[in-house]
Amino acid sequence: MNKHEIWLVRHGETAWSLSGQHTGWTDLALTEGGEKQAIDLKTALEGESFAAVYSSPLQRARRTCELAGFGPQAKFLDDLREYNYGSVEGKTAAEIRLTIPNWSIWTHGTPDGETMDQVFQRCGNVVETALAAEGDVLLFAHGHLLRLLACKYLGIPALSARMFALSTASISVLGWEKENRVIRKWNQTAKGR
Repeated sequence: MNKHEIWLVRHGETAWSLSGQHTGWTDLALTEGGEKQAIDLKTALEGESFAAVYSSPLQRARRTCELAGFGPQAKFLDDLREYNYGSVEGKTAAEIRLTIPNWSIWTHGTPDGETMDQVFQRCGNVVETALAAEGDVLLFAHGHLLRLLACKYLGIPALSARMFALSTASISVLGWEKENRVIRKWNQTAKGR
């Protein structure tokens, strides 16, 4: 197994990430601010080279990848799609809690959508693909999925993902310390790199 790094980039801002609405498979575009964030990522990632670049096929991740300068190199993986949020798609946590008191994706799941275990399994597929590459890998995807992917990589329970906040257009790096899988960087914005 190769001991290279896996770089995680959450897509730029969308109207729903601004409003706090859960955005799973709804294919939203980036806001003007999200496009600016993605362009800032190009500067933050300048000078880095990757053996492979993968993106979610959803346009907010694809566009972030393109504006960051990796569009021509990217391959699209369905396993990098965000959660299918089912009947809570497009709703804020406050709206969901009107009918499901104390709702959290981590404790209550997504009615009529994917289970955390299903998303965690998809994350395992992505980790296997990334570790099979011949060098560092760059992934463009979504907040909840990338948090679960980090847990899968680290070999910790999926529920631990609730402790890993991710901002839009943030960069995180998974790597190694000797024989241990570790987080090298987490939730760094392009401006704070």
